[in-house]
Amino acid sequence: MVRLVTAFVPFVTCFQLVVGLWPIPTNLNAGTTALRLSPSFSIDVKILNAPADLSDAVTRTNTLLRQDKLQRLVVGRGVNDTQRIQAAKMLTTMSISIVGNRSVQSISSEAILDLTERSEGYTLTVPSDGSTAELTAESTLGLFRGLTTFSQLWYQLQNTTYTVQAPVKIVNDSPTYAYRGFMLDTARNFFPVNDIKRTLDAMSWVKLNSFHWHVTDTQSWPLQVAAVPELSAAGAYSSESVYSQTDVKDIISYAGARGIDVIVEIDTPGHTGSIAFSHPELVACSQASPWSTFANGMPGPLCLIFLTCALEPPSGQLRLTSNKSISLATSIFRSVSSDFPSKYLSTGGDELNTACYSQDNETQAELKASGQTLEQALNTFTQATHSTLKAVGKTPVVWEEMVLDHNVTLSNDTIAMVWISSQNVASVVQKGFRVVHAASDFLYLDCGAGEWIGDDIANSWCDPFKTWQKIYSFDPLANLTSDQAKFILGGETLLWTEQSDPSNLDSIVWPRAAASAEVFWTGPTLPDGTVRNGSEALSRLHDLRYRFIQRGVRAIPLQPLWCALRPGLCDLNA
Repeated sequence: MVRLVTAFVPFVTCFQLVVGLWPIPTNLNAGTTALRLSPSFSIDVKILNAPADLSDAVTRTNTLLRQDKLQRLVVGRGVNDTQRIQAAKMLTTMSISIVGNRSVQSISSEAILDLTERSEGYTLTVPSDGSTAELTAESTLGLFRGLTTFSQLWYQLQNTTYTVQAPVKIVNDSPTYAYRGFMLDTARNFFPVNDIKRTLDAMSWVKLNSFHWHVTDTQSWPLQVAAVPELSAAGAYSSESVYSQTDVKDIISYAGARGIDVIVEIDTPGHTGSIAFSHPELVACSQASPWSTFANGMPGPLCLIFLTCALEPPSGQLRLTSNKSISLATSIFRSVSSDFPSKYLSTGGDELNTACYSQDNETQAELKASGQTLEQALNTFTQATHSTLKAVGKTPVVWEEMVLDHNVTLSNDTIAMVWISSQNVASVVQKGFRVVHAASDFLYLDCGAGEWIGDDIANSWCDPFKTWQKIYSFDPLANLTSDQAKFILGGETLLWTEQSDPSNLDSIVWPRAAASAEVFWTGPTLPDGTVRNGSEALSRLHDLRYRFIQRGVRAIPLQPLWCALRPGLCDLNA
């Protein structure tokens, strides 16, 4: 153990990881002294005219402190702490304040700044002698991250809230990567607003800051678009399965107050078959058979044999060669841009089915009339949609195929999400584009349930199941040079929902998505400089999972409770 003596007399501590903290701070020192939280504990906001969402965050933190009621994950669930608790000092107050010259903005405003401009770091001091705890940050967003950390320190035994790891000192804990996200597909199956809100809560508890909302696809169009209301009126599964503009505003507000930027994706020109319900004249190969020839899909081993393949039904994609399709797409993006305040908006661009276009008479006639190749027509389409976004101050986000597989012109600030394989990242950054990791070989949460196609008994294309250990082992800088590493913005876990709906949302996402939260917040090393590793992380992830349960998120268990209470005894070589 490394002894640390600070300038503050109460802080004579040895380095150890605080079991309840996830993601583990980048800088941490803690002790072994018990400290009680006073029943009248209060948080003193020392900010003149504090933003309303910061005051709300303080109120929610106080509620969690009183309602978590989590017992320690040790044999006896903390009963052996009784004497230490009775002799412990009592913390009655924590002050929070802004430091530095940054102007005070709301958490919601800070959350949607450019990724390079966000300030999420904080410093937290919790003395062991009962004197005032202090939380400082340069922004309200940083204060919110610090409140999240503070809420994870505490346990309960016989109506007493306490910690056994005081004093705690965390100095300038800030994220290694600016983008830390989760993607939810709400087109294949619909998720009510309350399910999305619960997911946003859980994201905020592990400091994820980007909700990538894949809101539409070929299966359904649930998003109400003010300029083109018929899309959801005809393309949603039902009138109850629609996200109204009021719903969208509610979700964005809820996310922003929790430090989360909502980045919407309208995938085009592929994955747009649901537009045929309202504009059939603009969609090629709508529900064409066999769908395995005409639908959107990812190239895979079978495609190398059969030259074309598709991942899933139904088929249908915008006739990108049509001026009317381009007009519709730009209207959609212009309208959606006004509803989503994020500086980022995804236009997708993945899995175009060229076989569909080659057999679509109207597409071929339009190509002949214009004298363009399909790739040139795709570039025309992309220039139109991206110009629309740039005109309203948005940065386009695309899937990797737009960089690697197509001859289209993209602005230098375009962000590419690399999903087909983590091995493709180097090729993208070599072209000068910033990257968000979305690797199917590490970060896809839907893999492992087997193939869902009705008469196919095979595994799914991205099996096996991505365990939390697999996700936690992800190296964002693998095979990159130091110069290339600068292009990595962060990453996200993703849930495509062919086999998910509200009934299993929590269990398929949590706590696995939290593994990526630590990868992208903490970085490759623990606070003591040792390499971050799954053996150490397991006990902390257990703790997080049980805290999620207390907070109403139905996260799956990682092991039997017997193992959770006895760290290390269920390891392979124990």
